[in-house]
Amino acid sequence: MNTSKAWVELALKILSCNQKDLARRVAVSPTQISKWKNGEHMSTDMEDKFRALVDIGEKHPEFVLWADSLEDADKWDRLIHRLAEEAQDSAETGYNTEPLQDDLGLLCVQVSDTLSNMGVEPPEVFPPELDRYFNGVDGSGDDEADDDDPEAPDPLWELLETNPYSAAIHDIFESLNDVWGFYVAYVAQAIDDDDLSLVDTTSNIEACLMDLAACKIQVDEKFAPKFRTFRYRVMKDYQKWLTAVKDAAFRTGTPLRAELLDMVSDTHGELGHTAEAESLGFNASRLHPDIYMNELLVGMRIIHQVLPAILKKLDINDFELDESSLHINMNPYLAYADTADDETTSTADE
Repeated sequence: MNTSKAWVELALKILSCNQKDLARRVAVSPTQISKWKNGEHMSTDMEDKFRALVDIGEKHPEFVLWADSLEDADKWDRLIHRLAEEAQDSAETGYNTEPLQDDLGLLCVQVSDTLSNMGVEPPEVFPPELDRYFNGVDGSGDDEADDDDPEAPDPLWELLETNPYSAAIHDIFESLNDVWGFYVAYVAQAIDDDDLSLVDTTSNIEACLMDLAACKIQVDEKFAPKFRTFRYRVMKDYQKWLTAVKDAAFRTGTPLRAELLDMVSDTHGELGHTAEAESLGFNASRLHPDIYMNELLVGMRIIHQVLPAILKKLDINDFELDESSLHINMNPYLAYADTADDETTSTADE
């Protein structure tokens, strides 16, 4: 949702007023309120005025609207960040998943935006079974598993895995770990290369990684009815953006250490394994830093090993390489002259 529109809708909801009253409170015309509601840009100063008016602290208006109330937004905020912490602890790529650290305060609004794009309708109230999370699942305030039996299932996580909202968010975060690892290992460096001049054409690659991660999870389409359309759109966008990076790298001779389009086609688990191998230095022994040139060199070395064995197997001992056939005559006149000479010789022989 457009931020200007979100501010207007949130103010109308929280203040329980009409557009005329809202216009009076922020000292603008009712027409301007309509323009903002239709998506016209709102200045930072005016956003600050709206923020003070609706008193939502540092939260984003889109997220508060998604949660339906400031009270529920606080609950979703706490749950989302708890799930983010758990996902970071389980990451195995060797790279820190910066979006989950939420230094910019964008995590909650990114989650709500991604779920909305998937067609997920937020519940009218924060799920009561998840509400217990804040005071412990048994009301005691202890949300940890039984210390006396470390192998006993954690009742909190059983609860979170059962609820479709928390389960989907958890799966997206786990996927984001792997997608982010691949992005940092192979894509970010290419985008940041000044020689490629890609800032304008690929600014969305990092910004939309949450959406790409969501495309790689399994989700019930009854819960997310727009998932297929969402997935098709996101995948198509990333194919376009990553192809632009590859084309620019080819034009400037910049080596690419992985097939960037794997970011679209591979599962998040496969991306995670690839990123982990890079972080552990397993790719340091490559013959060439560029993956495509490396494949050519490896292929040629394989041929050098296999070809003698084939010749021996076929009992070919008198093979001689005709090096003249390895060169291309770039002068068309010489090529024509050679052809003419051949024809003349052939005619004379006849």
